[in-house]
Amino acid sequence: MSSTPFSPFNDLLDRDAALKTLREAVAGADDGELFFERRRSEGLMFDDGRLKTASYDASEGFGLRAVRGEVAGYAHSTEVSHAALKRACETARLAVADGGGTWADAPEGTNRRLYTDEDPIAGAAFPVKIQTLREIDAFARELDSRVVQVSASISASLQEIEILRPEGTSVRDVRPMTRVNVSVIVEQNGRRESGTAGGGGRIGLDGMLAPEDWQAKAREALRIAVVNLDAVPAPAGVMDVVLGPGWPGILLHEAIGHGLEGDFNRKGSSAFAGLMGQQIAASGVTVLDDGTIPDRRGSISVDDEGTPSARNVLIEDGRLVGYMQDRQNARLMGVKSTGNGRRESFAHIPMPRMTNTYMLGGDVAPGDIVADLRDGIYAVGFGGGQVDITNGKFVFSCTEAYRVQNGVVGAPVKGATLIGDGATALKQIRAIGNDPSLDPGMGNCGKQGQWVPVGVGQPTLMIGGLTVGGSAT
Repeated sequence: MSSTPFSPFNDLLDRDAALKTLREAVAGADDGELFFERRRSEGLMFDDGRLKTASYDASEGFGLRAVRGEVAGYAHSTEVSHAALKRACETARLAVADGGGTWADAPEGTNRRLYTDEDPIAGAAFPVKIQTLREIDAFARELDSRVVQVSASISASLQEIEILRPEGTSVRDVRPMTRVNVSVIVEQNGRRESGTAGGGGRIGLDGMLAPEDWQAKAREALRIAVVNLDAVPAPAGVMDVVLGPGWPGILLHEAIGHGLEGDFNRKGSSAFAGLMGQQIAASGVTVLDDGTIPDRRGSISVDDEGTPSARNVLIEDGRLVGYMQDRQNARLMGVKSTGNGRRESFAHIPMPRMTNTYMLGGDVAPGDIVADLRDGIYAVGFGGGQVDITNGKFVFSCTEAYRVQNGVVGAPVKGATLIGDGATALKQIRAIGNDPSLDPGMGNCGKQGQWVPVGVGQPTLMIGGLTVGGSAT
């Protein structure tokens, strides 16, 4: 696959003929578009002193959508040709039936660019990447004699899209993505523990391959692993919990964010459905979804329907003021799209999805929040979690957490899980720190089988009355 800029109408299709077919597909519909994509990605994994995997993937194709009411017809193909487009038109029109739709206004245009359009895969030579992984492995082992295994990875991708609208307009976006991860396993007195650190964003690889960048990641991975060597079984019971800033915002993303996506609320299946304008969180809680932050993992100049991304306020001072919307659900709910129509690839239909979801800071010093914790858990790192959108109930595992008694941070704990529901947790936020931060750039979000990159963030928070699952007796 060529590394020259992706241009389906220069190389593969006649634009006028494609536009004619698209208009045939959406005649009598409410909305629709022709989405083209080319994606290239590279991944390298260095594990236990050797290069374990080196992969390169390239794909391109299109997706054609016709929307009428609540129904969407969608067809996609890896063959970008007029013959394939004609076949897709026949499939997509099944959703339109006899027509009768009311055509939606086209998205507003934008020339905004939130990130570089340079190819991050070509940003560093392959031998340089391999040598960097070797250096990460050697550096991590030299840091501490207890290190018995090191895993390091470098990944880079470039997604190029072009969206053709039936009105005859088109929009392009070129989206880079990079990430470097380091994991270590340490052993002491027969006990093994692990730690992981990493991150990236819509940036080039050059800065991430600089020693000062990956050395910081290696040190952080080692710190977490060593902390867990001294961890004791987590307590169990209902108690107050302090969440650290940044990455712990993944709990906010899962327990609350999905419940504020338009499709769940239009269908009435969200725990927040029908509560617009009502107080759903403690005073001082303001939550945003913002796809306009430069270079962030979850940022998009335009969404996958061609709508410019936006800084959308979802909860303001505890009151529900907005949902995240794609075009279809926004139209059905009588509002405008918020630039949150996202899809994993050309083979997937767009739906309302988060970008960078975070809580604004308050006015309390983080140290004072921890000092006010009488008996509970201070959680600063999270792993996997699950949430039920219909009731907001969540379960999250902690990768780094500490027992706190009488305001004093004690021993690290392992095996802690946080259990609760988003609607209740929002109302039980008792203190909001003045240290808001975003995660280092490592989030992926799954919904209905589709995965997209996202960002999360928050300040230090105290939440009262969460159930902590642990094994301490």
